[in-house]
Amino acid sequence: MLKVGLTGGIATGKSFVLGVLGELGCEALDADQTAREVVEPGQPAFDEIVAHFGQQIVGEDGKLNRAKLGAVVFNNAAEREKLNSIVHPRVFEAQAHWMAQIELHNPQAIVVIDAALMIETGSYRRFDKVVVVHCELEIQLQRLMERNQLTKEEAMARISSQMPSAEKLKFADFAINTSLGFDDTRRQIESLYEQLRKIQS
Repeated sequence: MLKVGLTGGIATGKSFVLGVLGELGCEALDADQTAREVVEPGQPAFDEIVAHFGQQIVGEDGKLNRAKLGAVVFNNAAEREKLNSIVHPRVFEAQAHWMAQIELHNPQAIVVIDAALMIETGSYRRFDKVVVVHCELEIQLQRLMERNQLTKEEAMARISSQMPSAEKLKFADFAINTSLGFDDTRRQIESLYEQLRKIQS
């Protein structure tokens, strides 16, 4: 089984790349989705988060209010570290379980996990190959402003809080540049898929 880590900055197009790799035949998993699942009410991580951050971060539906929690941790590195120390181990555990299940049924699979902080957390080392998705800063800024309804300053603050793409690219076995739109990006993904298949065969 070939384990591929997919990463890149916010609003660079990771979800699109993951989706196309899934269409082409890879087993694809979005770490954000896993992170949401491990903090559902009833999960140990949920109880730990509420115990640390307080009841005010629980919404009326009984689930975590992600906006309120985000506001607490966004500008506070110590609180962000605390949240990550609760969530990340559970996410890694869930991913390992998912990969083990796939390997049982299909030892020849190419599995792709998309995670924004893979390089920052060092978890990229769990993968055989790392793919970094990137685009020009102006395009990234525009996409983020449109997608999240942010001002230019707010969008820039989010981008600046992450490791720059140029740094991430130093860890890449493969890179996908999404600056030229969907069709060009799809061509690059198809080429990447063929290369991964050659490595796997």
